Amino acid sequence: MASHEKENDSFEALAASTGDDPRVLRMKAYVQHGDESTYDHCMAVARMSYGFAQALPLQVHTEELVRGALLHDYYLYDWHVDGDLHHGFDHPAIAEANARRDFDVTELEAGIIRTHMWPWTLLHPPRSREAALVCIADKACTLKETIGYRLRKVPR
Repeated sequence: MASHEKENDSFEALAASTGDDPRVLRMKAYVQHGDESTYDHCMAVARMSYGFAQALPLQVHTEELVRGALLHDYYLYDWHVDGDLHHGFDHPAIAEANARRDFDVTELEAGIIRTHMWPWTLLHPPRSREAALVCIADKACTLKETIGYRLRKVPR
């Protein structure tokens, strides 16, 4: 088996228990960026964070990295409906509270969720390697999703 295939299988195994949970699957009902669901966004962030961890010479808690990334936007509402201007600042705390309520999250996972919006949430910088990787992956995926959506809308 090629290294990339083995890496993909390892990610899928780590993501399955949380990513297939019916409570997490509810995120498919909410739009995140452009036309991307919150579930698909969280899965992309988890996959990218995992890829970063595999590519960089860092010691990380891989299972908690993936689980924290999958739950980082577990806020369970459509922020587009009311044009919530505070969503970017408020949703990490909401997602963390929801994750703590519905899952047995570790402090590392809670920290990943709480700090993923830094630097917008200036007082909550990432305090672990795992949180930093998710924060970076979140920005990269958001940019890709937003630009991709806008490019698809441009008439050709």
